[in-house]
Amino acid sequence: MSKFKKNQIISTFSLLGQQLLTPDEELSNLINSEYYYNAWFTPENTLQAIKAIGGALNEADIATWLNKYPEPASGNPKKVGLILAGNIPLVGFHDVLCVLASGNHALIKASTQDARLIKHVLKMLVAIEPAFADQFTFVERLVDFDAVIATGSNNSSRYFDYYFGKVPNIIRKNRNSVAILTGNETTAQLNELGHDIFDYFGLGCRNVSKLLVPGGYNFNKFFESIESYQPIINHHKYNNNYDYNKSIYLVNSDKHLDNGFLLVKEDERMASPLAVVFFEYYKDEHAVNAMLSRESENIQCIVSNLPLQVNNQVVDFGQSQHPALWDYADGVDTMDFLSNL
Repeated sequence: MSKFKKNQIISTFSLLGQQLLTPDEELSNLINSEYYYNAWFTPENTLQAIKAIGGALNEADIATWLNKYPEPASGNPKKVGLILAGNIPLVGFHDVLCVLASGNHALIKASTQDARLIKHVLKMLVAIEPAFADQFTFVERLVDFDAVIATGSNNSSRYFDYYFGKVPNIIRKNRNSVAILTGNETTAQLNELGHDIFDYFGLGCRNVSKLLVPGGYNFNKFFESIESYQPIINHHKYNNNYDYNKSIYLVNSDKHLDNGFLLVKEDERMASPLAVVFFEYYKDEHAVNAMLSRESENIQCIVSNLPLQVNNQVVDFGQSQHPALWDYADGVDTMDFLSNL
């Protein structure tokens, strides 16, 4: 039998949310030391990720989210293998939350890039409610599982399909996010767009890697509005990517724009290299909707305030890295999947 009713899950995870919003000394030390294990996980980025999860884990939102689903599974809980990504801090937490909240058992294969954070947050959870200790296990390899949720690249997804294709599964591939500009954006909106581009150095699937702009769009205001993000170039790994891509474009005589910390290049592809944002011109809203529909399987979310006719999640400027609990990766309802195992 599942140990927890919805009201217990709501109270336990909302308390965890409060603790994440006000890190104690142990968590603060972890936030400040992650950088030594993974240079992308700066204290600022790690704290941002932890506070984003803490903010999402509020009592009202957890209740709204869980009340769409049946009570956690009774009988024998299913063993759900989780292969977590490690591109941004705690990126796999939502999958773990879903397995626990659905009354199942999580077999967690953490990314080497992010193992310390997820283990500590679950230690905090068990300190709040010790019975949750029986609902997850960290493993080096997945064996004896009833279902799998795996997140990786387009390349690794082929292996996941091969190994896990015979059990119920959610297998995620590469996705990127796109912003639609009209030329009428305010300086404040474009500055907020900087968060969608630069937060976590652009490493997340919810980061904007592509801009759709009207024909003849002038990038001057865009560059002026994001000038406050200039210090990102001081991070050595980001700087290395910027220098590398800049040199490639110069050697190949590829036309591009450059403000000293971001390269902007016209390109039809969705996924841009780090420190680069691609752009594409559009004629009208019909053309925008057609392009978004065509690329739907490659898009995680869309930053825009236009009334778009799309299946992907649409968010306002600056909000791509603040998903709610019901904003599922790839638009696949993880809780519905788990509730029906």
